[in-house]
Amino acid sequence: MYSGQVKKVLISENDIQSKIKEIAAEINKEYAGKQPILIGILKGAFVFLADLSRELTVPHSVDFMDVSSYGEDVKTSGIVKIEKDIDRSVAGEDVILVDDIIDTGLTMTYISDYLQNHKPASVRICSLLSKPSRRVVEVKSDFLGFEIPDEFVIGYGLGHKGLYRNLKYIAILDEKYY
Repeated sequence: MYSGQVKKVLISENDIQSKIKEIAAEINKEYAGKQPILIGILKGAFVFLADLSRELTVPHSVDFMDVSSYGEDVKTSGIVKIEKDIDRSVAGEDVILVDDIIDTGLTMTYISDYLQNHKPASVRICSLLSKPSRRVVEVKSDFLGFEIPDEFVIGYGLGHKGLYRNLKYIAILDEKYY
């Protein structure tokens, strides 16, 4: 599948699954006795969110937001647009934003600020990947999988032009394909 398009596997399926178990254990401990709402940021976070949700033992609900700042490009435009808002009120609720990757920090800052206006009890961030070298706005992931270098990555929910999301690992896409 996608023969020759993957330049290098960056994070294996086994390493991803081990890290998700670690993150889930942290969330289970910190949210014992609570019922957080996990808000997945579409489209990239859907695989991570599904696996994370199955590892959680604390009762929780799931909702989604779809935001756009990339379009079909590989670099962010810096302009964040909400394509799909949450379906329920988060007032007084503990919210965990679940995203595939924090890159510049602009999108996550926008979403976090937006949700704060809805008066939740708390908003925390859970991200599978982080590229600290690309930060424009400093964002701290409360629950973080992996810090990665400034490479264009695909797989495990991350895609390019709708492809590659089904890979079970995180890989660097060969430059010829973007």
